[in-house]
Amino acid sequence: MIIDNLSNSKQYLSLHPRFEEVFSYINSLNWNNLPIGVTELDGQQLKVIASESDMKSQDEAKLEVHQKFIDIQIPVTKSETFGWRSLDTLKKSIGGYDEERDIEFFDDEPTTYITVQAGEFAIFFPSDGHAPLVGNGIIKKIVVKVAVS
Repeated sequence: MIIDNLSNSKQYLSLHPRFEEVFSYINSLNWNNLPIGVTELDGQQLKVIASESDMKSQDEAKLEVHQKFIDIQIPVTKSETFGWRSLDTLKKSIGGYDEERDIEFFDDEPTTYITVQAGEFAIFFPSDGHAPLVGNGIIKKIVVKVAVS
C-alpha cells in the first residue's frame, strides 16, 4: 500500500508500466466537472471509475482484495478512511473469490485505519486487504483499476 499526494505521483511511475498513463490522465481531469461513470483507457486492462457513494461505519466496511487488478483510489470531494490488513493474515472469507468481478470480501478486522484527503491517493496492491468508504455522508471518488500484468 502507498499513500501520497497527487503532486508526488511521479515518484511511483517505475512501479508499473501503466502508472505514467494513469497519473497523466488523473492529473488532466477537471475535478469540478468530473462525470460519474467508467472510462476505459485500455479496455479491461486500464479503467477509471468515478462514483458517488454513501460512506459507511468501520463495522459496515468489509475488507476486500483483488487478484487481477491494482486499485488506485482517490477521494475527490472529502477525506476517506480505509481499513487495511495484509492478505497473508486474512482468514474469514465471505463467499470466496468472485473471478468475474475480481473481488473477495473478508470478515476479518483491519489492523489499521488510514485517512486519505482529497488530492491524495492510495494504491492497493493484490496483497493489500482494504475496506474503503469509511466515513460519513456521500463522497465523490475515483478508482483506477490497473491490470497486474
